[in-house]
Amino acid sequence: MLKRLTALAVGSVLLTGSALAQETTIKFTLGWKTQGSDAAFFYAKDKGYFKEEGLNVVIDQGEGSGATVTRIMSGAWDAGFGDVNAIIQNSSTRPQDAPVMVYMMWNQPPFSIVTKNTSGIKTIKDFEGHTLGGAQGTPTTRLLPVFIQKNGLAGDKIKVTNMAPNLQEPMLIKGDIDAALVFNITSYFNLVLNRQDPEKDYRWFSFGEFGLDLYSNGVMVSQKLLASNPKAVAGLVRAINKANIAVAKDQNAGMASVVAFDNLVDVPVEKRRLQYSFDKLMVSPEMKEIGVGDIKDDRMTRAIGMVVEGYDLKRTPTPKEVFSREFLPARGDRELVYTAN
Repeated sequence: MLKRLTALAVGSVLLTGSALAQETTIKFTLGWKTQGSDAAFFYAKDKGYFKEEGLNVVIDQGEGSGATVTRIMSGAWDAGFGDVNAIIQNSSTRPQDAPVMVYMMWNQPPFSIVTKNTSGIKTIKDFEGHTLGGAQGTPTTRLLPVFIQKNGLAGDKIKVTNMAPNLQEPMLIKGDIDAALVFNITSYFNLVLNRQDPEKDYRWFSFGEFGLDLYSNGVMVSQKLLASNPKAVAGLVRAINKANIAVAKDQNAGMASVVAFDNLVDVPVEKRRLQYSFDKLMVSPEMKEIGVGDIKDDRMTRAIGMVVEGYDLKRTPTPKEVFSREFLPARGDRELVYTAN
């Protein structure tokens, strides 16, 4: 009996050691600091979805959606949540190094111009003769010339003042600028945190509603990981997709996982941000048609063209260089139904 128990114990240790040895570690960078809109990643880790796929996903806070791309290109991170338009820019010049998006989450662009109701700006034509505040290098600011051209505005009549991102809302509130070139899911809640009512007192102009039908944030992976461990990529996507669908049905459960990761978050604000991400950026007629995580190639082709024009890129990447649906679960497993609760 003692020999049998010893043998079983040794076998158990060997099995555990073998399982641990086979677990793949993936360093994953968020697009920014801990936010409710990232709940699916925390939920997948908290509920063991990554572990079920044989993955040890290490989640780090980010420095911006565009920075996710450069972080992955540096080799220090294997995957992350970031902006597909930044992939397009880097794929144009360094196609062998740029990451590839494998799961589109925000299929509606967050690039927007926000103004006070009292500014006198009621239509986009009213931007003429006013001053817009933009952070240099951000997608909304960089794509403004394309926005102006597509909508027949007089660019020489629109003044743009460059400023740090954290000054945009304070200067808008004070009236130092007439409107701000922003990422709506960020600016909306910066206004909330500044005790403003972004619904009642502000007007929002989304680029997506005025000719710039761009895609935005999703899960991207390095080309190295794609080539060396496609099984891990498929597992990562499956786990995140499963979590995303669960959080869409129960945001309180999603927020519990956010708090488990970072107990310093402002839960009421971040829950609103999570719901905003579903309502404004994720749930759309396209998502309902093709399922969460996927894209339409013709729309991506047009979006790539807009980014190439806006950033004056010399080479136009193909949709396949930017996005791969190879690792997506079957369409029936990507049926996301969002219920605010």
